[in-house]
Amino acid sequence: MNEKPFFSLDEYRARLAAVKESMHRAGTEVLLVTDPANLNYLTGYDGWSFYVHQGLLVALDRDEPVWFGRMQDANGARLTTWLSDDSIRGYADHYVQSNLRHPMEFAADLLRELSADKRRLGVEKDNYYFTGAALESLTRSLPQATILDANLLVNWVRLVKSPAEVACLRQAARIVEKVMAKAVEVIEAGVREGDAAGEVVKAQLSGTEEFTGDYAAIMPIMPSGIRTSAAHLSWIDRRYETGDLVLLELAGNRRRYHAPLSRTLVIGQPPAELEDLGQGVIDGLNETLAFIRPGVTGEEVEACWRRAISGSKVVKESRMGYAFGLNYPPDWGEHTVSLRPGDKNVLKPGMAIHVMPGVWLERFGFECSEPIVVTETGCEKLVDFPRRLFRK
Repeated sequence: MNEKPFFSLDEYRARLAAVKESMHRAGTEVLLVTDPANLNYLTGYDGWSFYVHQGLLVALDRDEPVWFGRMQDANGARLTTWLSDDSIRGYADHYVQSNLRHPMEFAADLLRELSADKRRLGVEKDNYYFTGAALESLTRSLPQATILDANLLVNWVRLVKSPAEVACLRQAARIVEKVMAKAVEVIEAGVREGDAAGEVVKAQLSGTEEFTGDYAAIMPIMPSGIRTSAAHLSWIDRRYETGDLVLLELAGNRRRYHAPLSRTLVIGQPPAELEDLGQGVIDGLNETLAFIRPGVTGEEVEACWRRAISGSKVVKESRMGYAFGLNYPPDWGEHTVSLRPGDKNVLKPGMAIHVMPGVWLERFGFECSEPIVVTETGCEKLVDFPRRLFRK
């Protein structure tokens, strides 16, 4: 019943081997993966089923991981993964959103079947999809297991992208170029914000003539007016007006691989204060992009940015970039490298970083960002889109 997964079997096996190596170093004999991006990374599984408990059991002494989830999603695993039928296990619907039993009891039964119920079990404790009730259920069901925190273990393996993954990022970049161009095209005085957002989402999903897009892990962030002083707001039920400032933080998505991009648009004449702020952000961004190369750390990149804006009016306290790539809602970030003081992670070729020096002040904000991939000599700017304040 299997269709061919998107990446080659050799690539999935190489990913699995790298995860097992990390498990071995951490003293983890079995890993319970619940982050849907990590399930996808290791098996290709892709379904909107993460609203119920599902997971992947990776054992050092088993060739294939074991996928488990709701029975009605098991065929989705057969269609999208490279796993054999014996490695796909569906649980009955009486586990779903029940106060009598928990799906982690089913996972515990699988671990007993694998003779792994007394081993050192790693779980992704600080994960959107792994709950306190899930941990309690495992602890209660596996009294002889040693449960360890293996949060981000797979994420750190994902950090350096393969050539095939970078190809997906480039395709996502082609999509976000169309998405951002559509946003700039449709936003005008008198246009309803929701209608502009609808055109943006349509562009995200339709993709290009060569390949379709996918839903992004984050909704289109496109606040206007005073709402641009906040970082993560979107459209509301109003029409754009002359004088409005609009922040656009959008993404293209190809096979769950994102290319995020931010720009700022003003309807009418921008105030001088905004123009000065925007130029300071763009100049700082350009200098930072020129600095990025293998061997520098996250904090060194941020220090370059801080030097670049030292003579401007730009004030930014939050991080100015982060690793991104394969993901599901609610975030396209990978939760590993951040461009901020104290981050001593060394940049390596194949890492994808969203250099995002967004600034949010009391009355307005300004955003202009670039998604890049670290190369052997510097960085590849994935997107070809002007870095400037757009005027309508």
